[in-house]
Amino acid sequence: MSQTPEIQLSASLEDYLEAIFRIVQEKPAARAKDISKRLEVGRSSVTGALHALADRELINYSPYDLITLTDKGKAVAADVVRRHEVLRDFFVRVLAVDEPEADSAACKMEHAIPEVILDRFIEFVDFVERCPRGGTKWIKGFGYYCDNDKKTGNCEKCVGLVLEEVRSRKVTKATETQAMVTLVTLKPGEKAAIVKISGKDGIRRRLLDMGATTGTLVEVERVAPLGDPIEIKIKGYHLTLRKEEAERITVELSGEQPIERA
Repeated sequence: MSQTPEIQLSASLEDYLEAIFRIVQEKPAARAKDISKRLEVGRSSVTGALHALADRELINYSPYDLITLTDKGKAVAADVVRRHEVLRDFFVRVLAVDEPEADSAACKMEHAIPEVILDRFIEFVDFVERCPRGGTKWIKGFGYYCDNDKKTGNCEKCVGLVLEEVRSRKVTKATETQAMVTLVTLKPGEKAAIVKISGKDGIRRRLLDMGATTGTLVEVERVAPLGDPIEIKIKGYHLTLRKEEAERITVELSGEQPIERA
């Protein structure tokens, strides 16, 4: 579900906008030389792109001055970044592609993918990570398959282990209280499924606008040293929450955690 203004940009201009977005994340504003270095292009090309983005009211720009994003520019740039990261996550988490290669492929594909297919990528990644037949073990198995001349392992043993895990989960759920906690208790890298969002305004509206409903997976990316704010990723979007907002979101811990890559 895209919440961005309808603005037609070339792939090149989207790359420039994404570069500005990422530079501004690291420092208060961008300079032309920062963009030139990041995209490995000449200063004259950067100047032309900046004028084009300014004409579309996506950036605040004047020669020899700092470059910042307008509110409209932030929304469009966030959508470009979302497309990039959803594709990269799919390549890494489902196809077991090395991250640098996945990042490069995502850069080439992010400009053309329709929103409905992007959402299906997100749903498939969530499904794989939560289904007992999938998850990190399954992905590692696919990596083994690709790296060993398309030879499968012991399929019968694998199926047996999956059945054993499913039975174990049923026993656990029957004898223990569900792992229901608030989002604020999660550590960076941990995932959980949304169970309930308390209240009727603020963070609830923001999450609903992103398509987040009961069962949607949320991942904690970073937590500030004193626990406030908390940065999360949900359906490809990045969101910063205050601690009191995170405490209003009840979640159920996910059984699968991110793959540790060499």
